[in-house]
Formats: sequence, C-alpha cells, structure tokens
Amino acid sequence: MIARVAVWEPMPDDDRDWVLEAAAGVPGVHGAYHLVDPATGNGLAVAFFEDEDAAAAAREAIVRRAQEIGWHERPHPAPKSETMYEVMRHT
Repeated sequence: MIARVAVWEPMPDDDRDWVLEAAAGVPGVHGAYHLVDPATGNGLAVAFFEDEDAAAAAREAIVRRAQEIGWHERPHPAPKSETMYEVMRHT
C-alpha cells in the first residue's frame, strides 16, 4: 500500500468533494481525506492506494472530472508539495 500526502498553504476552501468522489470510484483506492488547520487554513490531502497503478488511475479519474466541471478554466492554487510514501503498518 502507498500513500500520497499533499501539503496546501492554504488549503482551497471551495467545494472539493468532486476530487474525493472521483477517486472513490477507482479500484485500489483505500481512502482519501482532506484535513485543514482551522487556525491557519493550511491543510493536507492524504490518500491511500493499493499500488502505483491505482494511484495513477485515481489521478486520471480526477483529471477527467476536472475537465468535465471546467476546473482548469480558472486559476487555482497548487499544493506546496506532494510526496508518495510506502505504508509500513496500518490497522
């Protein structure tokens, strides 16, 4: 299992449910969370995948959904960083 962690400074405050919904329909996606620090507005996007193929498929599903809703037609912030981790232990 692998995890992707994206750091946002600040976390976008628009409706981002479409991202989670697009990823949720992809086989091999084990969960995705958007976390925000209410004091600073900074946040993390954390997602868990069975493997690199599932992560790539989720990314493709999100890109397709972004195109469908016109997400890229207006400027939006990008994550400050994105890191992939190998999950060593989980419950």
